Amino acid sequence: MSICFQRFGVKQKERIASFKTSVDVLTLSATPIPRTLYLALTGFRDASLISTPPPERVPIKTHLSPYNKEKVALAVKNELDRGGQVFYVLPRIKGLEQVNVLLNNDLVYSPVIFVILGLTGLEEVKDFLEHSFPDVEIAIAHGKQYSKQLEDTMEKFALGEIKILICTNIVESGLDIQNANTIIIQDVQQFGLAQLYQLRGRVGRADKEAHAYLFYPDKSFLTDQALERLQAMEECRELGQGFQIAERDMGIRGFGTIFGEQQTGDVGNVGIDLFFEMLFESLSKVEEHCVVSVPYNSVEIDLNVNPHLSSEYINYLENPIKIIGEAEKAAEKDIWSLVQFTENLRRQYGKEPHTMEILLKKLYVRRMAADMGIMRIYASGKMVGMKTNMSRRVFKLMTDSLSSNVHGNSLVIEGDIIKAELLLELPSEQLLNWVFQCLSELHACLPNLIKY
Repeated sequence: MSICFQRFGVKQKERIASFKTSVDVLTLSATPIPRTLYLALTGFRDASLISTPPPERVPIKTHLSPYNKEKVALAVKNELDRGGQVFYVLPRIKGLEQVNVLLNNDLVYSPVIFVILGLTGLEEVKDFLEHSFPDVEIAIAHGKQYSKQLEDTMEKFALGEIKILICTNIVESGLDIQNANTIIIQDVQQFGLAQLYQLRGRVGRADKEAHAYLFYPDKSFLTDQALERLQAMEECRELGQGFQIAERDMGIRGFGTIFGEQQTGDVGNVGIDLFFEMLFESLSKVEEHCVVSVPYNSVEIDLNVNPHLSSEYINYLENPIKIIGEAEKAAEKDIWSLVQFTENLRRQYGKEPHTMEILLKKLYVRRMAADMGIMRIYASGKMVGMKTNMSRRVFKLMTDSLSSNVHGNSLVIEGDIIKAELLLELPSEQLLNWVFQCLSELHACLPNLIKY
């Protein structure tokens, strides 16, 4: 016989286990708290991992971005257009009128600060969404509502009668609504890492591609721990990565005490001398981890790939010149904007023809190259060269972080040139595909590095 624990604190678990000391105890958690994880890693408790996702489940696309009303409206519109439903999650019920709950009494903040931080409540968000989508059923759900009202709201949302549910983290667990495949989390920096992982798991419960939009205020208002949490969410996007999330959470918050009730935090403080020694050591390594991006329009691509406006291409688009201009603008802005443009284009016109695919890949190559400080890409016979401002240290970190060694093993850096020697000379379009795949793998390593 065994007892299964879920969502209990240290006191409760120890109290229940003490009733029958001969009974085995099984603790279940998608993201174990730091203390529990540390007990498992150090051998105090046995642990097993369930990392196989359900059949046909696909990874949730995670979009991390500063708060922007236009992006919010676009995310909601995209989900509604495909007949789905949306979770909109905030960390608080009310906005500015209850700021005293969020602040220490000895601090005074200007209302301007709250505008910058985007500290809004459920009603403010509802007003915005009702104005943007007047014909859509929108409801609010939070823990201070009467139980009957909350139950009715959740039942209507589960049945599909409510299309947008604005709520607090009350929806964190226990919901399986397969038609809800977009979740928007505002002021994401105020949630814990495990909370964010659980909230993201509210969507993507079937075989349809789901999206999680994590919005934060300007980075200058975020603490170091908040930035680390956001970086962890950006990196751990695949299915079954709850254990990796928990490891990152333990690294950020500390593992607490083994023989006590403290579930997070460091056991002791370091002295001031050791602190400054560690600080200066870390600062000396910062420059080695920097990736200095270059302007998008300054990147040269000399691969002899120039797709023309063929009849197939012109028939595909209603206004090809305008669409190409929009694609260029999106690529010039950032990679997120280019991805959004591509998704919208496919949603409107379907899968792009070959000519358009080549053009888009060329834009992606230039955008990714700019992000990684690559100023020129060229080919000479079987050799591909990329002129860059990247240091050897950064290059090694990026290639060591590659999930696949298909491209990493062929890359070397000599001076300011990254080189790759191919097995044979490729035609121009195949060469572009190779460069696209190579840069995609390298670009995925950027979250591990400091980026200017």
